[in-house]
Amino acid sequence: MASSNKLKNLRKLLKKHQDRNRCRFTRSRVHHIDYKDVATLQKMVSQQGKLYGRARTGTHAHFQRKLRRAVKRARFLALMPYVGR
Repeated sequence: MASSNKLKNLRKLLKKHQDRNRCRFTRSRVHHIDYKDVATLQKMVSQQGKLYGRARTGTHAHFQRKLRRAVKRARFLALMPYVGR
């Protein structure tokens, strides 16, 4: 029974580390998030037009702020819709 619990805990621990998202901008060494790159921005926005949180996207806080600014600029210039897709 004890070995069964150890295995379960080990599986949870391994799964936790596998599921951990890394920031896509850090991985690809991006320093500037461009508001004209609508394809990348749309991956970070829900169907209702809301920006996904850091926990879901795995984005670092620094890039989340840049991402928010880029989405706002793209919306203002009518490159992205404010609501819905």
